[in-house]
Amino acid sequence: MTAKPIYLDNNATTRTDPVVVAKMLPYLTEHFGNASSVTHEYGLVAGAAVSEAREAVANLLGCDEKAIVFTSGATEANNLALFGVMRAAANGKHLIVSAAEHKTILDPAHRLEREGYDITVLPVDEYGMVSPSTVRAAIRKDTALVSVMHANNEVGSINSICKIGETCRRAGVLFHTDATQTVGTVRFDLSRMPVDLLSLSAHKMYGPKGIGALYVRRGTPRIRVEPLFEGGGHERRMRSGTLPVHQIVGLGEACRLCKANREVESKRLAEIRDQLRHGLAASVVDIQFNGHQTERMPGSLHVSIPGVNSNALMLNLRNDLAVSSGSACTTLAPEPSHVLIAMGIEPSLIPSSLRFGIGRFNTMEEIERVITLVSVAAKKLRKLSVR
Repeated sequence: MTAKPIYLDNNATTRTDPVVVAKMLPYLTEHFGNASSVTHEYGLVAGAAVSEAREAVANLLGCDEKAIVFTSGATEANNLALFGVMRAAANGKHLIVSAAEHKTILDPAHRLEREGYDITVLPVDEYGMVSPSTVRAAIRKDTALVSVMHANNEVGSINSICKIGETCRRAGVLFHTDATQTVGTVRFDLSRMPVDLLSLSAHKMYGPKGIGALYVRRGTPRIRVEPLFEGGGHERRMRSGTLPVHQIVGLGEACRLCKANREVESKRLAEIRDQLRHGLAASVVDIQFNGHQTERMPGSLHVSIPGVNSNALMLNLRNDLAVSSGSACTTLAPEPSHVLIAMGIEPSLIPSSLRFGIGRFNTMEEIERVITLVSVAAKKLRKLSVR
């Protein structure tokens, strides 16, 4: 049997942990009840499983379990945060986002702009990071919401969301962060953090696809969120629809595993990432590393290899290595990465960029193999380009 390619695209999606799959399976067979059916055992069992999962998500984030609203993933959570808050705002018509946000933030922001809202897109520095002072300068009297991602999904840089959140709180403005890339590996304690809304997705943390959550801070003043669609208001009247119990159970179990292993796993991922970085630096001439080199996700590495087209390299290694050139949501788009453009990366380097996403199931041995594969392929492609 031919060996599968080494998978280093964990920023795009992760393999569902077998422990998570085992936890989910009974809720596809014997425990198939509707969690809203409270008049019989099937529904009560399903409802209890949803409650247990909600508690696991809340425990990972350090928040009240009643603050968790289940969604179909981070895309819906981000849309609910932006559309829900802006449309519910009594007076605020101004939204602030950053130029390096995921398309699930930028596209809704532009949609709101077409609806008559005023949008400010903040610049980022050479690392793809947002300065709290830039946020402070952009806030106006009519600003209703600021949305800045925790970690960039392409280059891995981590923003100072506590400082940004404090800036927003002092100004009386709500703060949302897309924490999809970090929830499983970076410690959160939302009971102490100045974050009002937070998005996450199970499939970025070894859970199933199709399920995520939006954290909406409880307390005073109450955060008003207009639902995207109507139909029963199952999730705190912010989201309607029959709950996918098996997926919610999977998200809960993924959160439980991440919390139990977070410190050890994050350290191991950082060690593997650093091994990859040092190996590529020593074997690939003129390689450039993008994003902040210390304030970054433990399993993320982004590089540019001058003179080597990343698509050609990935095609050359398609049987040995699964890696990407950028966000999975925009890989098929013809335009260059908006994140790298916002960072001011040399235009000639953008088509030469690769994103490595290291995950739970990767090993040091695999990384040594990847270093050799990439260095050999880069040399080969450079020779072909000068012929």
